Amino acid sequence: MTHVIGETCINTKDASCVDVCPVDCIHPTKDEAEFQEAEMLYIDPDTCIDCGLCVDECPVQAIFPEEDLPEQWLNYIQINSEWYQKQA
Repeated sequence: MTHVIGETCINTKDASCVDVCPVDCIHPTKDEAEFQEAEMLYIDPDTCIDCGLCVDECPVQAIFPEEDLPEQWLNYIQINSEWYQKQA
């Protein structure tokens, strides 16, 4: 399983989660060109090691383990994954 960033990150992009991620799986970072265009941050499901360090850092409580994602946010599993497919 992986972690997923959900709806409350939209237009927030706090990036505290980026700083604590040990495997650099949350993008775009503030240093990347895509940061200004992106409406939210995304977790790469292929890179996430499910450590959970990002969860407590998120000030808007947007990050959940995939299995705990609120039902109304299940589409964010695909949204996070698709962002990385577009970047490839």
